[in-house]
Amino acid sequence: MKTQPPPLSSQITDMEIRHLRIFKAVVECGGFSAAEVQLNISRSAISISMSDLEQRLGLRLCQRGRAGFALTPEGTQVYDALLQLLVSLEGFRTQVNAIHAQLKGEFNIGITDNLVTMHHMRITNALTRLKQKGPEVRINISMLPPNEIELGVLDGRLHLGVVPDLRTLSGLDYLPLYGETSQLYCSQTHPLFDQPQPDMNALSKQDAVVPAYAQTAAIKAQHQILNASATATDREGIAFLIMTGCYIGFLPTHFADRWVSQGKMRALHASDMSYITHYSAITRRGAPANLILQTYLDELKQDNTSD
Repeated sequence: MKTQPPPLSSQITDMEIRHLRIFKAVVECGGFSAAEVQLNISRSAISISMSDLEQRLGLRLCQRGRAGFALTPEGTQVYDALLQLLVSLEGFRTQVNAIHAQLKGEFNIGITDNLVTMHHMRITNALTRLKQKGPEVRINISMLPPNEIELGVLDGRLHLGVVPDLRTLSGLDYLPLYGETSQLYCSQTHPLFDQPQPDMNALSKQDAVVPAYAQTAAIKAQHQILNASATATDREGIAFLIMTGCYIGFLPTHFADRWVSQGKMRALHASDMSYITHYSAITRRGAPANLILQTYLDELKQDNTSD
């Protein structure tokens, strides 16, 4: 019995790369309709492209219909392989550009939430100088939890990440950026707002919101003093609950300053109830040479002031 050759036994064409990019957009938009806007092509054109790709691969990639859009198990595997392919293509382009000493290509960064209000804007200032040196560089920023940033840098999807120093992974290099001070806050509608200096016993009895994300042992010790009755997955969530007037909680001082300056929030026991979170830029150890990344790292190193 004659067996069929593998679907991709021949060379991958430019048209197939185009179909794969459309497939990626459909997956990340969650369906054909949402992908229309991003791709700026009609839904029928997307459907034709997907059908051609499925026929070429010999696989059913997704379910679509009244029940909505969903990847098949095979579609999930193809999507994961596609991400690796695009990383390799971008790596090739970056290395070729490096030969010509041109800053051209993509620069993918992962950043932990709510760092844009840091008074000392090392990340932003370095990006400004990178763009001045390479106007054709395409900068892509993803706001992600620290563990996802670490994984993205390790597998090559991200060129650089900015994460708190909670652990050290052997496959990453770390460039210290700055320390971020956090203090305990309440809002103007909280019972403690008008008390000059509430004692620690009073603080321990108040409902408090605590982070549902990883922290160092020293930071966890500060939170253990509080009556944890709510959690939040990021600092914005903590701020939401503090502003209800029902909770106290820790926030970075640079993030809370907007409300403090308006008289809507105040720090409690600023000298005792505070801690510092250190942040670093991470890159993959042993990664191929990348002129854009190296230029950005050089700009970060030029400005080594801590906040």
